[in-house]
Amino acid sequence: MPTPEISSNEAAWDLASQKYAVEDEFARDVELLMNGGTTLMPVEIEELGDLSGVDCAVHLCCSHGSDVLSLLNHGVTKVVGIDISNEMLALARRKTAALEANASWIHAEVLEPQPSLTGNADLVYTGRGGLPWVRNLNVWAARVADLLRTGGRLYVFEGHPLNWVWARDTQQWQVTGDYFERTARANQDFPAMAVEQFAEHGAERPKAYEWQWTLGDVVSAVAGAGLRIEFLHEHAFNFWPLFDELDKEQGGKVPQSFSLMAIKAQ
Repeated sequence: MPTPEISSNEAAWDLASQKYAVEDEFARDVELLMNGGTTLMPVEIEELGDLSGVDCAVHLCCSHGSDVLSLLNHGVTKVVGIDISNEMLALARRKTAALEANASWIHAEVLEPQPSLTGNADLVYTGRGGLPWVRNLNVWAARVADLLRTGGRLYVFEGHPLNWVWARDTQQWQVTGDYFERTARANQDFPAMAVEQFAEHGAERPKAYEWQWTLGDVVSAVAGAGLRIEFLHEHAFNFWPLFDELDKEQGGKVPQSFSLMAIKAQ
């Protein structure tokens, strides 16, 4: 039974999907992928390495599907995307049809067990902006372990948890938040801005609730699920323009994103 926060998140992401359904944006994604392109960041491509031996990759919180479909262009044989939003998955299915891609899609919260996929994944990918929508990190890590075959890998590229504490409209790093905050909070940027844009006039705006996890939370959850951490890297750049007021020197002084690779050894 979904919690009120999860039900609200589903409604919010369904509305936000309209941003990606705009014909020009949809066509641009399809053209990019059809021509062998990718939506993955250079750091992801480098750290994932050669994927030609990956038979099945599963993307948790796959959104509209472009990132996991990109994995096919990097050598993966087939991909599976799991997401809470049916409207996002509808876009992913349209892209799959246009590309004739070897991809399938599951509408579910990522904490739900997927018996049909147990032990099938060579790679579980959780890309940019996925973890804040996971309400229980230990259950998430257990589901990852369930999905992976022996020798399979988890790869995470995510915004750094320190991003939660910094002021976003100053030229110097200033702490305004609590790194250890545990209360679910209503999102204020995306998808909230898209919800406001696409909601019908006078209609209630569903909130999108995020959960804040420390770097220790992530590492402990992954290790606690029996996965062996291969690396944890921190990066002085982000995939989302959070701190536009900072000059380049200031921006390079603290981590803004991190990446993690773990393997299911047995």
